[in-house]
Amino acid sequence: MRLRILLATLALTALAWADIVEDVRQALLRNNFPAAEAELNSYRNQRGVTPEYLDAYSWMARAALDQHQLDQAAAYAKQTRALVLEQLKQRPLDADSHLPMALGAALEVQSQVLAARGQRTQAVAILQAALRTYGNNLNLLSLEGKPAPILKSDQELGAKFEPLAQLKGSPVLLFFWAHWCGDCKAEAPIITQLRSEFAGKGLNVIGPTRLYGYTAQIEHASPSDELMYIDAVRHRFYSGLLDMPVPISKYNFNTYGASTTPTLVLLDRAGKVAWYHPGAVPYGELRGEIEKVVTR
Repeated sequence: MRLRILLATLALTALAWADIVEDVRQALLRNNFPAAEAELNSYRNQRGVTPEYLDAYSWMARAALDQHQLDQAAAYAKQTRALVLEQLKQRPLDADSHLPMALGAALEVQSQVLAARGQRTQAVAILQAALRTYGNNLNLLSLEGKPAPILKSDQELGAKFEPLAQLKGSPVLLFFWAHWCGDCKAEAPIITQLRSEFAGKGLNVIGPTRLYGYTAQIEHASPSDELMYIDAVRHRFYSGLLDMPVPISKYNFNTYGASTTPTLVLLDRAGKVAWYHPGAVPYGELRGEIEKVVTR
């Protein structure tokens, strides 16, 4: 009897902490940093530093960066990176999907802080060094100014996907998104409006996504079930972008280093990366970046 009670207690505890990343993100979406800190401290006291904890903690850095709190963002990113490196003494980076997410976020924020402070060379150097060490699963601020990598399509939804080479001569916005991503859903109306505004200037919008192996209802989803779920999410939350080509492949996320969703990438008419931004972007800022590209 005691064993059954113990097992039941452990199961309930695991369930309670199953959504630590989402709990922290929801607190930060409300701009409630103290609540997010409390969630993290409670989790750490109960379970210690786990990959899930690090993924959740990395969102503190992202949120501080979004609030333009550069010193705080840099501090959170530095701590996230240090804790991930401790984990990597015991396991490889790809042993748990939360680890590359956390490390990618830490490096991304560190580079974005440097870039915001005018230290662009140092920002790119951080990412290039990380890519040499860890491979292409980290955000690639250093892609800017270089020819855009090709996109692949293992499966696709929406309008027919055209290779990027065939779109040269037109500006292109790549909108990397995920079916579970709340920030992506919030970004969709902004992209819908801007696509309409710049349609006359030839702007193309492509929405790469990928399979994650689960859905909101199925913990271990088959590819066919997840594809159906992605299509359902599109129709519910992306109604203004249903004709947007959606190439589905993990390759695209790795090649573009899109460890954050959304990640927005603007390509100029020559097919080069003109602008790369991990995270959501408000209407005014995104419009300004698109304006630069379409008028060149």
